[in-house]
Amino acid sequence: MDNPIRTAEHLARMAKRREDLTSLLVQLIPAATSIIWEVGCGHGHFLAAYAAAHPDQLCLGVDISIDRIRRGQRKRDRAKLVNLHFIHAEARDFLDALPAHASIASVFILFPDPWPKRRHHKNRILQPEFLAAVAQRAGQGAQLHFRTDHEPYFRDSELVIQAHPDWKILPEPWPFEQETVFQSLAPIHHSLTAGRRVGH
Repeated sequence: MDNPIRTAEHLARMAKRREDLTSLLVQLIPAATSIIWEVGCGHGHFLAAYAAAHPDQLCLGVDISIDRIRRGQRKRDRAKLVNLHFIHAEARDFLDALPAHASIASVFILFPDPWPKRRHHKNRILQPEFLAAVAQRAGQGAQLHFRTDHEPYFRDSELVIQAHPDWKILPEPWPFEQETVFQSLAPIHHSLTAGRRVGH
């Protein structure tokens, strides 16, 4: 049986978390800016290297694990990367809290959980609803970069993107190479880049 008090407390915590996230993003993105976003940034290896190589771009890494975020923040601080921030949040909450004056230039999704069992496919990050939500915040010419070591997930993701009205797969090389922890464990991986369709 549901506990009304416990449910109310949970909803209050969630509302406070979203309020804090919105305030944080306004501080980090005070003016109109295009951002580089890594979904599920892990320990920050990829995005720290990317931010170091692109000091003129604002890079935001988001992960649901606070331990991973803290590890990423330590990497950022050691490298003195003022254009890099790691944020503890769910991907969809991040999108909802993103200031209206911010737009997404590139999204990196590297080695997400493939949820291989058919009944768990609904948990995969690359879903039509997620692609539509990203497209709403994406600037002209925005790109989405996806990499996985799980071929069935890759093939399914290709089909989802090809069928989506907001995105098209581009025949372009991977834009920036930096081995992640997961990539070091995956000798075979599959990559694709999708671009936001003109007019959306």
